[in-house]
Amino acid sequence: MLDDLKRQVCDANLSLVSNRLVILTWGNVSGRDPDSGLIVIKPSGVAYDGLTPEDMVVVDMEGNQIEGELKPSSDTPTHLVLYRTFAGVGGVAHTHSTYATAWAQAGRGLPCYGTTHADYFRGEVPVTEELSLPALRGPYEVETGQAMVRACAGLDPQEMPAALVYGHGPFTWGSDAAEAAEHSIILEECARMAAVTEGLAPAVGPISEGLRDRHFLRKHGEDAYYGQGRSVPGGDNHAGSVGDGP
Repeated sequence: MLDDLKRQVCDANLSLVSNRLVILTWGNVSGRDPDSGLIVIKPSGVAYDGLTPEDMVVVDMEGNQIEGELKPSSDTPTHLVLYRTFAGVGGVAHTHSTYATAWAQAGRGLPCYGTTHADYFRGEVPVTEELSLPALRGPYEVETGQAMVRACAGLDPQEMPAALVYGHGPFTWGSDAAEAAEHSIILEECARMAAVTEGLAPAVGPISEGLRDRHFLRKHGEDAYYGQGRSVPGGDNHAGSVGDGP
């Protein structure tokens, strides 16, 4: 069942390791099958060394295990909240990568200090509030997902495919498992750059909304022209004429 999706989700999990975002068992990626709505996710507490597509676990949107000999990730309920709430999400990733987690532990959203950030996240990456004691004593993983939903209220999940969970770490999402993992990689690099930027210029502020939106929309907007196949508005039909970004 869902052999292709299992392979994709396994590869996405392993990409977090190869990009040094995960050590030991500190992370997980899931992917959603658009036809059945079933979720494939990494098993709980299983080391990445030797991880195979056959190890992946299949659950439904209520969290019932459909297939797999191993238990699904303990973060599965959090993933499910994001799938149920954010339209268009086909993959979710979670890491404890150093810099993004440091911002989460500091209880700070990640400001948009430059165009690298703006290419992927249209503004400050939000941080959740600290979970209350009743939330911690209740369905903790569900509460974690709901805290991210509240933190992202009013934001388009395609324009802000990430959130930081206070005291915990980052979650990212995308159209599929590979894009969710890619957003984790990008988020970590943006978090590192932001920390270095504040070290050099403690009073620095975010870039202007105009510059932020120009960079985000040239990659993702209705008239996006970054990459191949689209022309530059008002230009000479060469994307490089206005400068290529990441």
